[in-house]
Amino acid sequence: MNNKCGYIDINGSEVYYELSGNPVGKPLLMLHGGLGSLDELIHIQKYVAVDYQLISIDFRGHGRSPLGSRPLSYLQYQQDIQDVLGHLSIDRYSIFGFSDGGIVGYRLAALDPRSVSCLVTLGAAWRLEPNEPSLELKSSLTEDFWVSKFPDDVALYESSNPKPDFSKLVGAVKAVWLDTTPSGYPCNLVERIRCPTLIMRGDNDILFSLDEAVSLKAKITGSSFANIPLAAHSAHQDSPELVGKILQQFISQ
Repeated sequence: MNNKCGYIDINGSEVYYELSGNPVGKPLLMLHGGLGSLDELIHIQKYVAVDYQLISIDFRGHGRSPLGSRPLSYLQYQQDIQDVLGHLSIDRYSIFGFSDGGIVGYRLAALDPRSVSCLVTLGAAWRLEPNEPSLELKSSLTEDFWVSKFPDDVALYESSNPKPDFSKLVGAVKAVWLDTTPSGYPCNLVERIRCPTLIMRGDNDILFSLDEAVSLKAKITGSSFANIPLAAHSAHQDSPELVGKILQQFISQ
């Protein structure tokens, strides 16, 4: 399995990507969560790396990608992903997206349906309702809280990002999470998704409720749903074997 990595200049930033897995396999786009990086998906890569070419991307501002001058949004992430894939001459691919990565996955599958052959999301909301229980948590998030809860992730960011500014990144990502304009959550756009879709969540996920997952399943024609027991928001880290095997089985069907 050959690995390749690099940067692509995109609209005021440099977006970092890695190619791994099977170089002649079908492309599988791996998208991480907010304030994370592509490294957080390593736990499940071995379940798909033999059969698929993995395209892992750090969203702008995250991991090894500098923040640049543009405001962050799910639309901006989407456009960056499309630019990276265009640069790599990849025009048909499947997606695994965790949290923010899954939200971008919904947008890609809904707005560029000819390119997305299969979509698997984990812990990925599709809208932000005014009474959403996670709204207060997202609004009150602070840099100190994240540093205390995920010190290793922050240390990796500080050591690998060419222009680290975690305080600025937290503010930019909070704006993404609270964005209710068309540049944000896909909302009813998910009804346009026609590719095979699997919606996953951890049974104890407080950011993506069971009710919201069930409502989303009803919106996407023919979609499937998996509730991962004994797991929270980051179910791919709590139960990597279960999530990895479900992912492998679904995209290979």
